[in-house]
Amino acid sequence: MFAGAVGGLIGNPSDIVNIRMQNDKTLPKEQQRNYKHAIDGLIKITKDEGVSALLKGLGPNLVRGVLMTASQVVSYDLFKSFLVKNFEFDPTTKTTHFTSSLFAGLVATTVCSPADVLKTRIMSSSGSKQSAVGILMNAVKTEGVGFMFRGWTPAFIRLGPHTILTFIALEQLRKYRIGM
Repeated sequence: MFAGAVGGLIGNPSDIVNIRMQNDKTLPKEQQRNYKHAIDGLIKITKDEGVSALLKGLGPNLVRGVLMTASQVVSYDLFKSFLVKNFEFDPTTKTTHFTSSLFAGLVATTVCSPADVLKTRIMSSSGSKQSAVGILMNAVKTEGVGFMFRGWTPAFIRLGPHTILTFIALEQLRKYRIGM
């Protein structure tokens, strides 16, 4: 969980630039930021909004990092144990590792989706001083609870393979006792 929080902290500025660059073409011409590349985005944000703007959305990003790490690791171990005990999967095969990590990716995507949507809304805004709780309450009121799972499928398409590769690699490290 600590590693997830540290990752969220370190990656926050680049996450802001990434989100803004992805959303730029959806904005009216006069509101588009037109960052040339990530470094240009970091420079423009710092110059136009101040260094503190690079920490925008940090709270939800830290929560997301903690939730991501915890939900992946815990659910992977639970699914692996469940498959071994109830379906007689061999705990050493890649089939077991693949299946467990696929389910862990589903859990992690679902658990992290609300924090992901919230941090994206905060980071893509400029100049808004509304709190994360305020944004959350307004979105639930105007869009319903389902707004928290907007973009779930693309998030899983990205996170699913990442989770699978991570845990298959981890199991190989375990197998050969590398770093253990």
